[in-house]
Amino acid sequence: MSVWFRFILAVLATWRVTHLLAREDGPADLIARFRALLGRSLAGKLMDCFHCLSLWIAIPAALFVSRQWSDGLMVWVALSGAACLLERLGRDPIVMEPISQLEQQGDDHVLRSETSRVAKQSHFNHDAGKHTACL
Repeated sequence: MSVWFRFILAVLATWRVTHLLAREDGPADLIARFRALLGRSLAGKLMDCFHCLSLWIAIPAALFVSRQWSDGLMVWVALSGAACLLERLGRDPIVMEPISQLEQQGDDHVLRSETSRVAKQSHFNHDAGKHTACL
């Protein structure tokens, strides 16, 4: 089996397992129950962040692709990055409106968010588009 074929398989497997654990309920809601059991613990917070979780899921996948330590580090990060790119492809596109259109609509159509201590941290809430630390 070629290294490229192994890499593509590892990318798809990394995305699939990460997506299952971070975004799906799983068969018979097993994953959802597991996530609820973990709660707000360190592992529970990790399960809430696709990007963070993909780093951990990519470790065994990197061993599948590369047997050398020096290559394995780059493969590990590349697998996580590729899984994150695949995750972005499946999301709704972000629509940007010119400021002139927003000004014409008036203030009633503008959502304003207040700055909080949590929003200033570096964690990414992927559903809201804000980054905060997972760990």
